Amino acid sequence: MSNRLIDQYAAGPSQLRSAVAGMTRDQLIARPISGKWSTLELVAHIADFEPVYVDRMKRIIAQDKPAMASGDPDLFASKLAYHDRDINEELALIDACRVHMTRVLRTLPPEAFERVGIHSDNGPMTLEKILTNIGNHIPHHLPFLAEKRRALGV
Repeated sequence: MSNRLIDQYAAGPSQLRSAVAGMTRDQLIARPISGKWSTLELVAHIADFEPVYVDRMKRIIAQDKPAMASGDPDLFASKLAYHDRDINEELALIDACRVHMTRVLRTLPPEAFERVGIHSDNGPMTLEKILTNIGNHIPHHLPFLAEKRRALGV
C-alpha cells in the first residue's frame, strides 16, 4: 500500500506543471471565478504546504509522537504575497520537496508508515495518513485549475 501512496505523491508535481502549462502571467493572477483564488495563489498555497508536510513526515519518522501544528491556508494566502511570487519558483519548490521526501519514504520499512504524530487539530495521525493527505493535495486542486483555465478560455 505504501508504494502506491509514494508513487501518487511523487507524481503530483508533473500533474501540476501540466495543469498550468502555457499560462501567461496575466492568466496566472486572474481570478476568473468570483470568490476563488487565482491559479498563482493556488500554486503558491500548494508550495507553502509542501515544506510543512515534509517536516511533519520527517518528525513522525524520526521522533516519538511529535507535535504537528496546523496551518490556516487563508491566513497564509492573505499574508504571504501570493501574487508577487514566481510560478517557476513555486513549482521548483514543490518539485524539490517531493523528490527529496520520496527518496526518504522509499527507504522505510512498512511498519514505519504506522508511526504517529499528534496534530494540533486532528489528534493522532499516522505517517500513512499524512502521506495520503499530501498525496491527494495536488489531485484535489487539479479540477479547480481546469475550471480556471476554462473560465479564462485557455
